[in-house]
Amino acid sequence: MKIGTRFGTDLATDALDAIVDREPQIEQIAHGLLFGEGPVWDARENRLIWTDIIGDTIWQWKPGVGVSAFLEGSRHANGLTFDRQGRLNVAGWSARTIWRIEHDGRFVDVASRYDGKKFNSPNDIVVRSDGRIYWTDSAGGLVIPGMVGEDLQRYLDIQGVYSVGVDGGETSLVVPDVTYPNGLCFSPDESILYVNDTRLALIRAFDVAADGSVSNGRIFHRLAGTEPGVADGMKVDRNGTLYCTGPGGIHVIATDGSLIGRIRIAGHATNLAWGEEDWRTLFVTTYENVLRIRMKQQGIPVPVGGLAR
Repeated sequence: MKIGTRFGTDLATDALDAIVDREPQIEQIAHGLLFGEGPVWDARENRLIWTDIIGDTIWQWKPGVGVSAFLEGSRHANGLTFDRQGRLNVAGWSARTIWRIEHDGRFVDVASRYDGKKFNSPNDIVVRSDGRIYWTDSAGGLVIPGMVGEDLQRYLDIQGVYSVGVDGGETSLVVPDVTYPNGLCFSPDESILYVNDTRLALIRAFDVAADGSVSNGRIFHRLAGTEPGVADGMKVDRNGTLYCTGPGGIHVIATDGSLIGRIRIAGHATNLAWGEEDWRTLFVTTYENVLRIRMKQQGIPVPVGGLAR
């Protein structure tokens, strides 16, 4: 359903004209969600996959086909991404693990503890080109009724960013000092890891070493605004421009940390993903809806998925 041009853009500099129309057409492709999150494009099956955390379902949308359930009873999954083998990797809010769906349909836990202690509630997830998995672990799932089952105990004092090898192994604490870690993404060349902090309304940048460790943490950008929305989902495009949910919609940020402009979104935007054949479509989840916006720039492709369901 087309929802017109009334959303538009604002806070715009001239550089925004090369990224998106000032009055972009925004299409609603799904609605009626309770807590939309975690969108990722599956290039092999030509579909968008996303989560409804509170609705406990992973959904899919195919152009010309529409919306259907991908997985009912997702253990309140949150962030999604594909690894380099095309397996769907999941930040499991309720499961309190990082888990994936194998090509044969098996569910496998990739990481479940740090220093022998159960995670809080894994939030968002990304995979580096060498297969190493990174995710944020905030405690939000512990305070929403029903999200983590009977065990509401918080075992880790920190809310951090972690990583693990593609086939599991020892979990590493990558960033220990975040107030509420949420969205994360790499720069196009993977030399920088961006992590946002919902509580402090800012984005931090870290230099990434070959072994996957990070250093030189610094504030990259502070989000501003009083409208609905917080620093949550985050992606970059081919040029390194960063797109982050925030007050009023999607904040578009240059590589020097300056604000290029904002794509206004009605409601509370939660996450976003690049997709479709040319990777020039930006899909945005809100609490209730999934939106589709055609862009002038190309996003970073995710690995080809292969989960027929």
